[in-house]
Amino acid sequence: MTCSQLPANEATGAAPGTDSTCNLLEAAGFQVLRPNTAEYNAREAEYYSVSAQMSPSCIVQPKIAQEVSKLMKLLVTNTTSNWAVRCGGHTAWGPAADIHDGVTIDLGLMNQTEYDAETQTAKIQGGSLWKDVYSTLEPYGVTVPGGRTSTVGVGGFILGGGNNFYSGHVGFACDNVVNYEIVLANGDLVNANANENADLWKALKGGSSNFGIVTRFDMRAFAAGDLYGGLITHPLSATDRVISALSHFVDGAADYQAGSAFAFWSYIRGASESVIISALHDATGTADAPAFAEYAAIEPRLSSSLRKDSHLNMTIELNFEKGFRNVWFAQTVVNDPAILKFIIEEHNTFVESWKAEVGNDTFSLYTPFQPLPAVLFAHGAAQGGGNVLGMNVTSMRGRNCVLHQAFLVFEGGPELEAEARRRMTGYREAVKRESVRTGTDVAFEYLNYADKAQDPLQSYGADNVAFLRGVAAKYDPEGILRRRMPGGSRYQRMSEYGAVEE
Repeated sequence: MTCSQLPANEATGAAPGTDSTCNLLEAAGFQVLRPNTAEYNAREAEYYSVSAQMSPSCIVQPKIAQEVSKLMKLLVTNTTSNWAVRCGGHTAWGPAADIHDGVTIDLGLMNQTEYDAETQTAKIQGGSLWKDVYSTLEPYGVTVPGGRTSTVGVGGFILGGGNNFYSGHVGFACDNVVNYEIVLANGDLVNANANENADLWKALKGGSSNFGIVTRFDMRAFAAGDLYGGLITHPLSATDRVISALSHFVDGAADYQAGSAFAFWSYIRGASESVIISALHDATGTADAPAFAEYAAIEPRLSSSLRKDSHLNMTIELNFEKGFRNVWFAQTVVNDPAILKFIIEEHNTFVESWKAEVGNDTFSLYTPFQPLPAVLFAHGAAQGGGNVLGMNVTSMRGRNCVLHQAFLVFEGGPELEAEARRRMTGYREAVKRESVRTGTDVAFEYLNYADKAQDPLQSYGADNVAFLRGVAAKYDPEGILRRRMPGGSRYQRMSEYGAVEE
C-alpha cells in the first residue's frame, strides 16, 4: 500500500502526500534527510543487507524520546503517510526497518548508554548498537546480555527475544529488561515495568514492534570480566564429530550455565566445500572448560582464535560483512544428531545447486546451530513477569532443542533474490518435512532470524497470541500501527493481532 492510497485524516480532512509530510516534519524542527543527498545515501548504505534497503520519501532522525512522541503525534494526526522504524538496521529483508514511499523513523542518533551503579541498571537508548553499549559499560566492569555481533541493533534484538553469550545463566536479553520507555501509537510516552503497564512489559518480551517505539531499554547489568573463547574451524569431514560435541553440550547446558556454543556450517565464496566454524565461549573466562573437551579433541583443526578477551571484542569477531543481498530463515528441532545431520546434508545439496546457478564466487551460505536447552526458558519465568515466546510450554515441552538458521549472502539483483528465496524455502520445507516425519519438529520460530514469509508470532502458542492481541487492543485500540507501519520488525500481520479489522 502506498501513502496515496490511504484515506484522508478524519480529524483534519488533510491528505498530504509523503513529500508534504516530509516538509511538515522539517518545518516542525526535525532533522530530515532527503533522497539524492549524501547524508540520505550514506544512511541507506548502512543497512546490513541490501535486501533491507527501500526508498523512503525521507528519513527523520529524532534525538530524544520527547521528539519521538511529537513525531508520532504529527504523523498520526496531521498526515496519512506510512512509516517504518529503524533501530540498528540489521534485519535481512525489506520492508523491515525501511519503507518505500513513506517515512523512515531512524533512531540512530539515540545511541547513548548510561550506567546506574546504585541500581546496577544500564539505561540504553533504542537506536544503540551493541558495540555502543559494551564499550560504555566495560570501564565499570559490568555488562548486559546482548547481541553476539557488535553491529546488531539493541531494539530489534531485544524485542525478538535476544539469545546471547550469557543465556545459559540469565536467559534471553528480553528477560533482563526491567523497564521499557516506549512511545505508543497515539504519541504518549510511557514506561512499562513490573509495577506500571505490566502487561505491556511482558508483551514487549518477544512481541516485536507491535506496541509502539521503544526509546529506552533499562537492563539488569552484572559484574563481568573477560570471556575465554573464540572461533575454531574444522573441515567438513568433521561434521559427525562436531554434531556430537554440540549435541552433548546442549544436553549438559543445565550443569554448565556459564558456557555458550554454536556452530556454523559455512560455505564461503570461492571455496571448494564448506567448513565448520564453532564459536565457543566461557563467560567466566575459564580456559579449556570440561564442557568443551569433546570439541578440543576434534582433529584436524584448520584454525583457532581461542583466547581471553573482552565481551566487546568477542562480538566484533562475529561481525558479518554488509553490502550484499540476504535470504534467511529459522526453525527449531529437538536436539537429535540425526536431524542435525539431515540439515547439513540439505545445506550441502543447496550449495551445489546454487553453484550451478551462479558459480562459486558470488555467494556464501551459513547454516548455524544454536542451543535452546530447557534451562534457558526457565530463566524467563525466574526473572519475573515471564515472556511471550512460549518455548517452555507450547513448543519445547521441556525438551532440549536446537535453533537451526540458514542465511544466504549473495551478489545480484531482485530477480535473483526471488529465485534465492524460492530455493531457500525449499530447503526450509525439506527440513520441516523430515523433522515432522521423525518426531523432532518443534513449532517455535525465532523471530530475529525468520524470513518474511514465516509467521513467528503464531509459533508462540494460542495463549500468548491471545495475550498479544489483547495488549495490542488496549494500547493501540485504533490499530494505528497495524495500518500505518506495513513492515515492522517482522511483517507482523496485525490483522491477526490487532483490535481493528479491515
